[in-house]
Amino acid sequence: MEPGPWAVGEHTAILHGGFLLAARLIQPRALRELRKADWPLAGVPITDALREIGERCPSPQEHGRWKREAVAIVWAKVLLPAPPAASLEWGWRDDGFFSVGAMIPDVNHTALFELVKALGVPRVFVELLLALPPAVCREQLEHMVAYVTSETSPSDIRLFLDVWWEVMKHKEGQEDATVSAFSALMCQHGGESSLDDGLQPPKRFKGDPVNIPPAAPGLFMVLVEGLKQIHGNITQPRMQCYALANLAELLSVFTELEPAGSSLPTTEYLHKVSATVSLWTSDPDSQFHHSGLGEKVREAERTMSLLSVTKLSREELFVGLEFLCSLLRAWGEELQDALSSSEQLCYENYRLLDTLTTLGKNLVCFSETRDVGEDETRVVLELTQVTKDFLKESSASPKSKDLATTSLVSSVAMAIIAQKLDRHADMCSVFASEKTWAFSKAWVDCLVQNKALFQKPELVLKLLETLVSFATSCQDREAQELQVQVTKAIMDCYTELSLTDKNKVISDVLASWGGPGLSLNLQVVREGFQEDLNVTFNQITKSVSDEGLTRAVASVARLTLLYPEATVKQVCHLAVVNLGAHQFLAQILCSFPALRFLETQKDPGRPHNLVVRCLEEAVWEKLSTAREEEQFLQFLTFLMQPGSATPLVSPAEVTKAFVLPYLKSDSPQIELSLQVLSKALGIQPCSEEYWIKSCHPFPLLLSLCKLLDGYTRYWHQPREQLFPSLETKDLILNILCQLCEVVGPESAPSPELWIQSLAWLHRKVASLDWTVGLRLKKLYGDHFKNEVPATLFEICTLPEDEWTSQSLPAYGPGSGLLAWMECCCVSPALRDTMLALLTVNVDNPEEVNLFSKGFLVALIQVLPWCSHSEWRRLMHVVENLLQRQVLHVPYTLEYVQYMPLLNLRPFACYLQLSVLFLRGFQLLCSSSCSTWLPPEAWLHVVQLYCGSLTDLLTSVKGTAGPPSQPAGDGTSPQEVSFVCIQMFCHLLHVAAMLPGEGCGEPLVVVALEILSQYEAFSNADTSPSNTLRRANERHFLEAITDNVGDRELRSTLLQKLSKLGAHLAGEPD
Repeated sequence: MEPGPWAVGEHTAILHGGFLLAARLIQPRALRELRKADWPLAGVPITDALREIGERCPSPQEHGRWKREAVAIVWAKVLLPAPPAASLEWGWRDDGFFSVGAMIPDVNHTALFELVKALGVPRVFVELLLALPPAVCREQLEHMVAYVTSETSPSDIRLFLDVWWEVMKHKEGQEDATVSAFSALMCQHGGESSLDDGLQPPKRFKGDPVNIPPAAPGLFMVLVEGLKQIHGNITQPRMQCYALANLAELLSVFTELEPAGSSLPTTEYLHKVSATVSLWTSDPDSQFHHSGLGEKVREAERTMSLLSVTKLSREELFVGLEFLCSLLRAWGEELQDALSSSEQLCYENYRLLDTLTTLGKNLVCFSETRDVGEDETRVVLELTQVTKDFLKESSASPKSKDLATTSLVSSVAMAIIAQKLDRHADMCSVFASEKTWAFSKAWVDCLVQNKALFQKPELVLKLLETLVSFATSCQDREAQELQVQVTKAIMDCYTELSLTDKNKVISDVLASWGGPGLSLNLQVVREGFQEDLNVTFNQITKSVSDEGLTRAVASVARLTLLYPEATVKQVCHLAVVNLGAHQFLAQILCSFPALRFLETQKDPGRPHNLVVRCLEEAVWEKLSTAREEEQFLQFLTFLMQPGSATPLVSPAEVTKAFVLPYLKSDSPQIELSLQVLSKALGIQPCSEEYWIKSCHPFPLLLSLCKLLDGYTRYWHQPREQLFPSLETKDLILNILCQLCEVVGPESAPSPELWIQSLAWLHRKVASLDWTVGLRLKKLYGDHFKNEVPATLFEICTLPEDEWTSQSLPAYGPGSGLLAWMECCCVSPALRDTMLALLTVNVDNPEEVNLFSKGFLVALIQVLPWCSHSEWRRLMHVVENLLQRQVLHVPYTLEYVQYMPLLNLRPFACYLQLSVLFLRGFQLLCSSSCSTWLPPEAWLHVVQLYCGSLTDLLTSVKGTAGPPSQPAGDGTSPQEVSFVCIQMFCHLLHVAAMLPGEGCGEPLVVVALEILSQYEAFSNADTSPSNTLRRANERHFLEAITDNVGDRELRSTLLQKLSKLGAHLAGEPD
């Protein structure tokens, strides 16, 4: 811990000796009676002592600290003379200043002021002065003014002007330990020196060392009055410039003349600081001539950062303006010679011209914007003219930007940054963007050593622009090494930014260099980037977790800045090929909303989303498995709607890129494109205006309609021709339904255009299969009627205001039921309408029989072209007609050995359905239909049949209830067992009729499911004859199964039946 300013030590002992020798030299008078004329004699031992102390100080910093302490000790001694004898007993214990105060003889202000001059520390004097209570502060300044106005010497003038300048430059809150201790001491003791320098006991005073005003009220006018008294003694042009500059600066800054919020532009500020440093360096008479660059820059910045906390009154302002005007008139002509001589150019000259220029501007602004009286106007105009004339005569003097070299300006800026001076943030901006300074050794060192100051998005971007500029102009080996070093430093700055700020930088990088980012111009980025990319993502994909997300985002942020499109492509690729990683990678990507960047390089008129392009190039048309396609869809969905994050791609952009170009039946990507469109339509729009409006909705609808039309020829398409599968038909139907919901009149620019578009679509659809138009009813509304084959009117009572007939060659006599069934496939609503409008006279047996036979034929005609959802609608129709007893399906006992004495009424509909399926396949597999379907159609037909059997089995279980708790309608496990046996036999019958192979798998699955249900309910039967009945049923089932032609199906089912038999016999499975 360093000793305080009041500590007694070697230095204070030397100073004590100097004062004792001084006191001896002026005897019989005491030092407290020291006069200015005595100083040449008495001051020698004191200055010798100070010189000796300086030589003993180990460093300049230590010497500077001691100078401050010496002034504080002497000033404290001036204000606090020797204490009375009574205090000796306790003073040494309670008073920190007691010991050092007792060593120094009583002194007066003469010693203080001459000591300040000898040490050359006006700044220290001002800091201590302003640490005093206001009244004492003003009194002490008056002492100083009185001192310099008496027997004025050049050194007095210098002291006076230096103190004035330091008072204006002073900033609150920069007090060091010495100033704080001095202020505390004054508050502890309290005391005001009397007017005759301590010959009378001091008065008490109070002060607050914490809340000290930067300049006590009235100080500036004390200085102005002092200048009025001594201006006649100021004869040197340099000091005249100094005095004028002080007065002009005071009037310009510390009055109402100063414009509100005025601040020099950064470049002008830098040039002025540099000019000041240059002048001090070239002027051997300057007190800062021998100082280092850092100290010069610190001091120069102080001169540029005056804080006008205390303002002169309006009256004081005009007193000062009149005085300045008189001084300019008095000294102006003499000063012109000095100012026009480049040999005599010094800081004081330069400052005067600069200050007068500022004052002139402020005077003009003041006169234009303030309410000024007549006399005041006269003063302002007079001074304005005098100032203008003075500056005009001095126009040959160099300007700020001409006084410093580029090298010096850059060095000054770096010094401001390194020392974190007041406007270092502004300098960082200039430093980052000034390309003429960049990549010197000093520039690189400054960046590396002050990286923490450049951790702002705008600075990082400017550095990157400077880096790219340098890289494009310098490409030798040394330049590349510098690029590596600077790139690392910039990336370190970037890494410390928040994620929001990182996105700002990425956004600007994309705007400047597009998708390639920095890699476009920086070879050092391209070299090794791919390896870095691979290593980083290998680590990321191995740590897929919420905890790893933050680290992953940070890693990807770095890569994204360097090479955005390569990084995005890698994320897209890994999201598809890495099982389960797609959502995690989507979260990472959505952390960078800056990637929602629209590129315009290829087509300026049609900007393209960067992420969409990366998906196209890295993933699209490269998906090789269904799993990859599914992960791609999920990844894409997350990018469109990532929860709380900003979507990176919009449904419209996705549709335009992955749907519209591929919406043709022969496109290899058609099925995936349709799935993409389905996902896009599922995204909730962010605004009221639905996005589909920008995606050519009517041509899109027509393309979907054409695809549906193609399904009418599905089984007769050439094998080599690509066409989406029947499984995709349901997807198309759902999409079409969604589009009809969202494509309304508001999706067109005007109602007229909407009507035109609707008519255009209706005209185009008219050439397609008639059922396609029915699917657009929600879109058409009341604009168009439902157009159906004329034969449909034969079996339905259709209202003519909604329906109209058309003559279709394919729908001849007797085809009404086929058209009716096709209408039922369109939608649940239309299915219910068809059921309600169907006209069958159930009281006419012949009509019912005819209807039932025609229904079976129509059902078989429709079956192969049905999608799964369409077939389910038809099953609902069959069940409805069976329950209403409109459809007659007699149940034969071809698979019943004995008359079952059971309650089968609850299951009648299910048994009829099973028989209906059997009759349908008997017709479908008959010789008359043998060439109707191609071989590949049979698997689809069997899948629909098996799906219906599965639904039927579920309904049976629902009606019967759990095997252990049968339903309360009198049914027992025996009824369900019987139904299962019937369904099983019907299924085997169908299997036996099917032509060719390849349909066994779905049949096996359903058959095993039926047997499992049979087993469950059979085991639940507790009747006495259960064992015998089950044995008979098993033998029956085995006999039926033995007749199955498909070897694989037969062996699998016999194996299942043998397990049932073993369980029946009590054998282990």
